[in-house]
Amino acid sequence: MTGFTCVENWSGDTVTMWKTPSYGDHEDPYPSLSDFHDYEPNLEFDDTELQSASSVTDLQELVAEAPDYLESPVSDGTIEENFEAELGSALREEDEQALHHTFTDDNDFTDIARHGIVDIVGDDTYGRKVIVVSACKLPSNKVFNHEKFLKYLMFTLDQYVEQDYSLVYFHYGLNSKNKPPVSWLWSAYKALDRKYKKNLKALYLVHPTNFIRVVYNIFKPAISAKFGRKVMYVNYLHELQQHLHLGQLPIPQRVQQHDQQLLAKLKNLPKTPGVGSNKPLPTQQFGVSLQYIKDANDQDPIPPVLKNCITFLDHPDALETEGLFRRSSAAVVVKSVQERFNKGEEVNFDLDTDVHTAAVIIKTFLRELEEPLMTFDLYDEVIQFQSLNKSDRLTTIKQIILEKLPEDNYLVLKFLTNFLAKVMDRSDLNKMTASNLAVVFGPNLVRPRGGQMSLNAIAPINLFVEVMLSYHHQIFAL
Repeated sequence: MTGFTCVENWSGDTVTMWKTPSYGDHEDPYPSLSDFHDYEPNLEFDDTELQSASSVTDLQELVAEAPDYLESPVSDGTIEENFEAELGSALREEDEQALHHTFTDDNDFTDIARHGIVDIVGDDTYGRKVIVVSACKLPSNKVFNHEKFLKYLMFTLDQYVEQDYSLVYFHYGLNSKNKPPVSWLWSAYKALDRKYKKNLKALYLVHPTNFIRVVYNIFKPAISAKFGRKVMYVNYLHELQQHLHLGQLPIPQRVQQHDQQLLAKLKNLPKTPGVGSNKPLPTQQFGVSLQYIKDANDQDPIPPVLKNCITFLDHPDALETEGLFRRSSAAVVVKSVQERFNKGEEVNFDLDTDVHTAAVIIKTFLRELEEPLMTFDLYDEVIQFQSLNKSDRLTTIKQIILEKLPEDNYLVLKFLTNFLAKVMDRSDLNKMTASNLAVVFGPNLVRPRGGQMSLNAIAPINLFVEVMLSYHHQIFAL
């Protein structure tokens, strides 16, 4: 059925879930992240094997000869716009069906997941889910099951591609011992079709080399036809700060050391202001603790930013907006609204234009709290939630929220959940069920110390939030 998919919910029943439709490309083109954009480290290995390989039809088009440096802030100049024609015919129908089969519980990806190649790390500064792929974690190509890894990659992406998301690819560490075979690159290219590209809003290629020409083609189907507006070449980690929360990114140690080596070679690097060098404003809302906000709010535990946004969204026209909390908003607008809230200024939203902006502000506020609503001390209990018997889950979640959560955290969580219950009541129009809301809010309500959350933690966190929302009337009855 077009626009819907069947999945298993927290109780083990099979349910039909809505898939967010594409809203088209409406963003301004992304600029280059650095004035030093054409700097590129040398290859870690010789790619002549790729250029001479014959196991894939027309592969020469995939790795056409390119200059030593990237030629443009938004395109690497190695392929034509009509890339489908350049790459030749599509996979055979039976091959596509094999790659796009429905994943079930029989698919055990434990052996793939343990390498930590793919991670989900909450939202970026624009309210989009962030998916991270680290090449340095790829094991030896002599023992690694690349076909199963592709299925695992698709299985992971399938959980998030129906909402706006960003993808970060750490390229450093890809070498002759762990690079995938050419046939796998081709399979990945054909498998990652429009389904994976329509809601991808930004693709960050970190520490690019000449070999990125091949990697670029792997992920090309995951971005829009106007791919130049989505791709950003990132030569240094600090360039990501304006778009992502670096503290939440699981940046491999090898990648960090490589970045330091690059910076040491770079002359006249512009200085960036130190994080935390400025004291928060008296009316600060973002990046501080609930107690800090309460002290400046006449001891009212409900933060003004949360109260303002929820009051605005608590209107039929807003509550019935399709894809509420799953859409991103213009970065400039979000940043401006944040600054106004931090300064204690009055913010008046426009019902015709600002529904998604207010929704992003709520998620951003929760994500940037000094400590998450579900405190650091409760993180381990939430992670273990999925292993409980289904009959014990409601009792356990009551104990965690009613007995272990600090009073102010409880009051804020109750205020938020009562509003989300109204969103769920209109899920026939906005398509935001408890399960869909859990995917959106899970990583913003629960996170570990240090901010780096493993992919294995996502499922139990989302399950915890889904049960909380589904039984909110019993949990928050008082």
